[in-house]
Amino acid sequence: MGLKKPDNVADNPGLLPYASNVSAPAIRPDNIDDWKLRGVNKVNKQIETKFLELKEEYLKLVEEFQWNELVYKAKFSYEPVIGETYYLYVGNDGNPFLSLIAPNEWDKEHIGSFKLNSEQKWIKI
Repeated sequence: MGLKKPDNVADNPGLLPYASNVSAPAIRPDNIDDWKLRGVNKVNKQIETKFLELKEEYLKLVEEFQWNELVYKAKFSYEPVIGETYYLYVGNDGNPFLSLIAPNEWDKEHIGSFKLNSEQKWIKI
């Protein structure tokens, strides 16, 4: 008859990822506070960067919208050609009008120069 091992001893104590008897060293969890802090800082930086990119894109869209609204509301009596440059001026009545005449060719208050793209959107140049 062989020796009977105590109930509190594992069959394979050397292969266990944890201590298997009371005389083993205490198990202490790793301090992961530094890891958490690094993770939070990294994620916060990524989110902040993405937020700033989105904010910049949003502001560009708002500006594009405002220019398009101004040009489309301007007075003109012809169908603009895609890719041609047009000039937006302040008329004598104070309202904007669109013209093919360049700013250096006459003395009108020039608001901006624009091209119509294939999507029917006015691009400020």
